[in-house]
Amino acid sequence: MGLKDLQTLRFFLKPQNILLALTVGSVIVGCFLGFFLRYAKPSPNAIRYIGFPGELFMNMLKCMILPLIASSLITSLASLDGKTSGKVGSRAILYYILTTTHAVILGVVLVMLIHPGNPKLKSDYSGPKEEVEKEDATATDKFLDLIRNMFPENLIQTMFEQQKTVYKESFDANGTVLKKTPTVVYTPGMNVLGLIIFCIVFGIVISRVGAAGRPLRDLFKAIDLVITKMVTIIMWIGPIGIASLIASKILGISDLGGTVKMLGLYMLTVIIGLLIQAFVTLPAIFFIATRSNPFPFLKGLSQAVLTALGTSSSAATLPITFRCLNEIGIDERITKFVLPLGSMVNMDGTALYEAVASIFIAQMNGLDMGIGHVITVSITATLASIGAASIPSAGLVTMMIVLTALDLPIDDISLIIAVDWLLDRLRTSVNVIGDAFGCGFVYHLCKKDLDALKMDELENSEIDEMLKQHGVNVEEFHGAQNLQRKTTAESDCTSKATKQTEIV
Repeated sequence: MGLKDLQTLRFFLKPQNILLALTVGSVIVGCFLGFFLRYAKPSPNAIRYIGFPGELFMNMLKCMILPLIASSLITSLASLDGKTSGKVGSRAILYYILTTTHAVILGVVLVMLIHPGNPKLKSDYSGPKEEVEKEDATATDKFLDLIRNMFPENLIQTMFEQQKTVYKESFDANGTVLKKTPTVVYTPGMNVLGLIIFCIVFGIVISRVGAAGRPLRDLFKAIDLVITKMVTIIMWIGPIGIASLIASKILGISDLGGTVKMLGLYMLTVIIGLLIQAFVTLPAIFFIATRSNPFPFLKGLSQAVLTALGTSSSAATLPITFRCLNEIGIDERITKFVLPLGSMVNMDGTALYEAVASIFIAQMNGLDMGIGHVITVSITATLASIGAASIPSAGLVTMMIVLTALDLPIDDISLIIAVDWLLDRLRTSVNVIGDAFGCGFVYHLCKKDLDALKMDELENSEIDEMLKQHGVNVEEFHGAQNLQRKTTAESDCTSKATKQTEIV
C-alpha cells in the first residue's frame, strides 16, 4: 500500500466520515425496509415497534435543545461587545428577510406557472381524509401570540408551555351559541422564542458588566462544552434512529401509489421550488456575499441535512448543525447566536411550501387568483413561516392562517396530509441549509470585527495571566481600575465645572 492509498484510507476512517457514511446508509436502509415491508402488511403494533428506536432518538435530540440553545446563545453574546452583537443581529435579520421573501415569491411563481390544482382533482380524490383540528384564531391573533410568547411572564413555564389564543363559546339556555370570546391560554410545548429572547438579553448584559460577569460566562461555556460532547455521543445512535423513523413513516401510509399519482404534480411543484431554493438561490446569495465557492460549504452540511431528512425537525437537528458548522470553520460566536435564532425565524422551505400549498388549494376550489390574492398569500405565508414551530408538520398548522386569509375551507388541508410526510422532510432540510448558509453569510460580513475582538480578548487574557503569576487578584485589580477611571472622570467633571464658574 502506497503513501497516497494510506492517506486516502486515513481520510475515510475519520470519525466524521464514518458517521456520514452510516447516516447515508441509514436513509437508504430506511427507505428499502419501508417499501419492502409494505408487502408483508404489518400490523399497527409492528409499525409502532419498528418506529420505537427512532422515537428514542428524537427524544434524546429534543432533550438537548433547551440546554444547547441557552448555553450557546449566552456564551456567544457574552463573548461579544455591544457594537459587534448589534452588527451580527442586524445582518442576520437582513439575511432572513431576503431569503424568506424570495422563497415565498418563488413558490407563488412556480405554482401559478405549473398550475397543479383544478376542481376536478378535489372531486376525484379518494385518498385518506384525516380530520383537521379547526381553529377560530385569525392571522392577527397568531401574530399577537408570536409577540406575546417573545416576552413570557414566567421563565420556567417557557420550558414546557406557550401562550395561544382560543375562542371560548358562550351558550344560552337552549344551547345556542351567543358569542365567541378570544382568550389567551397556555398549551403544551416549549416556548423556544421566549427562551431565545431572554438568553439574548442575558448574554448581552453579561458582556456589558465586564469582569464581574466572567464567572457566569465561564459557567455557560462549560455547560455548552458538556452538551456538545453529549450530542457527539447521540450522533452515533443517529443511523439506527433515522432508518427507524423513515421505515415506520413509509409503512404508516395507507395508499402510497394512488396518493402520489393523484397529487404528483403538486409534489413536483413543491420539490422543484425547494431544489431551486437550496441549490441555486442560497448558494448564489452566499457567493455574492463571500466571493467563495458555496458547494464545499454545502457538502460539509451533509450530516445535518440527512438528519433533518430523517427527523423532519430543524430544532432536533440543531445539535448536528452546530457540529457541522464548527467543522467547516465558522466562528462559534456566530453559530451560537445566529443558528438558534434562525431555527425559529428563518423558515425558507416552510414559507415556500405554504405559498404553493395554499394556492394549490385555491386552484382546486376554482378561485381566480388576482393580484390581491397573490399579495395576501405572500404576506401571510411569510408571517406564518416565522411563527412556525421547529417540529414535524408545523407547516400544516400555520397554513390555516393563509387559508383563513383567502377565505378557503380549512378542511381541504386533509387533501395534502397524505404526502406531507415526504414534503415535510424536504422542506425541513431546506430550512437547515438556509440557517447554515445564514451563519456563513453573517460570519463573512462580521469577520473583521470578530478578529479585532479576538485580539483584544487575547491581550486581556495574557495580562490577566501575568497578574496571576505575580500573585495579583485579577478581579480586585479590574475593580480597582474601574474605580480609578470613575474617580478620574468625576475629578475632570468637577474641574471643568469649577473653571466654568470662574469664567462666569
